[in-house]
Amino acid sequence: MTPGDSTGDTVPGGPVLDDLRGLGTPFVIVGGVATTLYMPQRLTQDLDILIVVADAARLHRELEGMGATRTGDLSVGGSSWDLPDGLALDVLESTAPWARAAVEQPTRSGEGWPVIPLPYLVTMKVEAGRERDLRDVATMLAHADEAALEDVRAAVGRYVPDAAEDLESLRVIGQLERQEQERQDRDRAGGDRSDRGGR
Repeated sequence: MTPGDSTGDTVPGGPVLDDLRGLGTPFVIVGGVATTLYMPQRLTQDLDILIVVADAARLHRELEGMGATRTGDLSVGGSSWDLPDGLALDVLESTAPWARAAVEQPTRSGEGWPVIPLPYLVTMKVEAGRERDLRDVATMLAHADEAALEDVRAAVGRYVPDAAEDLESLRVIGQLERQEQERQDRDRAGGDRSDRGGR
């Protein structure tokens, strides 16, 4: 894996996540914050976490106990909350067969936050099938090393077998986009040097 900036103690552009350190319910960070562990950073103003649906009542009690306010329900299953420090939190409550493994075997960010492992993040995004999710998959696969790719292939092959061929196509697209981005970065860097040399 060749990650982007590791998930730290803040949502990019957002508040500190200290409120979540005391949770006893197993969870993993998903959404835009999770993707920053596996690809270049994408700014986001909120936080998404995933839990197993059987743990929902326990988590709700914990959130209410820390002073969080429930603000609504998610169409995909789950709930939205405002934490005491002002952070908007979406709780995805999953019945997926991989969800328990994902929350019990998280990848740890540089600051120790539990982040959904890449194979399950890709699986979740492939299952969702939205254009933005598939773009994220392409980018993450382009930044993953071979060992990580093998784990992703195994997870997708097990849980979303019909998407196995699409996975390889997405990887190629991501690699092409990465190469183009690197070329543009080199061109910009060369232009900056030329401008400085001409002064």
